[in-house]
Amino acid sequence: MSKNYLIGVDGGTESIRAGVFDISGNPLAYASTNYSTRFPAPGWAEQVPRDWWKALAGSVRKAVKESGISPEHISAMTVDTTCCSVVALDNFGEHLRPALIWMDVRSANQAEQVVDTGDSALRVNSNGKGPVSAEWMIPKALWMKQNEPRIYDQASTICEYQDYLNFQLTGRLVSSINNVSTRWHYDNTDEKINTKSNVPLSLLAKLELADLAEKWPGEVLRLGEVIGGLTPAAAEHLGLNSGLPVVQGGADAQIGMIGLGVVKPGSLALITGSSHLQLGLSEKAFHGEGIWGTYADALLPGLHTVEGGQTSTGSVINWLKNLFGESDYTALNRDALKLPPGSEGLIVQEHFQGNRTPHTDPRSRGAVHGLSLKHGREHIFRAAIEGVAFGSELIFESMRNNGFYPENVVISGGATRSELWLQTHSDVSNLPITLTKNPDAPLLGCAILSAVGAGFYQDIPSAVEKMVQVERVIEPNAQTNAEYQPFYESYKTSYSELRNIRKNLAD
Repeated sequence: MSKNYLIGVDGGTESIRAGVFDISGNPLAYASTNYSTRFPAPGWAEQVPRDWWKALAGSVRKAVKESGISPEHISAMTVDTTCCSVVALDNFGEHLRPALIWMDVRSANQAEQVVDTGDSALRVNSNGKGPVSAEWMIPKALWMKQNEPRIYDQASTICEYQDYLNFQLTGRLVSSINNVSTRWHYDNTDEKINTKSNVPLSLLAKLELADLAEKWPGEVLRLGEVIGGLTPAAAEHLGLNSGLPVVQGGADAQIGMIGLGVVKPGSLALITGSSHLQLGLSEKAFHGEGIWGTYADALLPGLHTVEGGQTSTGSVINWLKNLFGESDYTALNRDALKLPPGSEGLIVQEHFQGNRTPHTDPRSRGAVHGLSLKHGREHIFRAAIEGVAFGSELIFESMRNNGFYPENVVISGGATRSELWLQTHSDVSNLPITLTKNPDAPLLGCAILSAVGAGFYQDIPSAVEKMVQVERVIEPNAQTNAEYQPFYESYKTSYSELRNIRKNLAD
């Protein structure tokens, strides 16, 4: 048996998953191991880094065993993780406190302090208008310095979940260009990724946080670069061979772009689940209101990543399913498919947990308007799916207003299991929606990076061409798109009208 197998690892919010793939991108086995999250106070969310390390071994060992592949036939491994899960380490690489994971927003006040600096590094936050998310690296580090100064001072390293695992695997402390470009306000426009000019020194100085630059890992690697080989201790822990190449990964959703084959300018990944994430690639840098980015070289050298996102999407649909007492979506989808576009005059604003883009308003809330006694639960269900699709189209519109025109949308996640949802997205945006054969985009993305690091392919686009396979394409219906237009326009005006209503109630 040849040494033609790869390991991908996806460190998520609730578990860490591992997959074994061949060099054509075919999965042989998957395994998952859960870990716990603590919520010490409202808005706080913490995990213990050692739990990640223990769970990593469980998943890798199970996946390799299930695949039937001997460790000596594995060529490389790559890890992706949640982004902005911030870790403080001592001189020995041990954590000083539980990690502040991505969903921890205790640093909301610090995020406002970041915006108040007016620093030029904030152009990636809606062209400097903000806000800056409390999820990001600098607000969390600032919270730590202001509220836990002893731990902050003791920390020789402040880094990501990603960096922590790679350090445990290889003994080398490095960061990923993907994380630092998208969430650390790291500026890579000069294409030199290890210079002090790329670190947001001016922003840090204004926050009296200049020493953070010395606590960040000193090296930054591009996606697909080899970090190093597994240490003997790490190899024993995982049941793999010592010296196995460990390849640089990045943030889970962005590595998912690679697993979806979104590696060319004009293409866009629509990653669906409890929330929606829209991630596209542009040949040129641009910044504008209603979008995040662009982030230079975050995915591939010479390309710029633009980002949009909806906070509550699949979570709204799941909430309705539970509210209606259904165990699955079969009946709701069947009945909703019988209705015309626009759900007979019903509009749902999907901001149940606020809005991420283009309004970036955490205080916005969901609404249903246009209700009559004619409407039943199937109307509300369909209108909610349409509302999510309207929200995605508004993000696409914001991108177009800033010079980026999505041409090819590739979708992954929960929405792919609903024909109604797929066709609605396509019709509302008048864009073809591509589905890939392997829906587990982050793990496949890691396998692709492993293949590049192991030398099977020259670069990421070459590997994508061989390892990502298209399942089918959903084509838009031009007539249905026209029928949706008045409902879409009504959806767009909903935000400002409802914001005024809520403001009056608050007053």
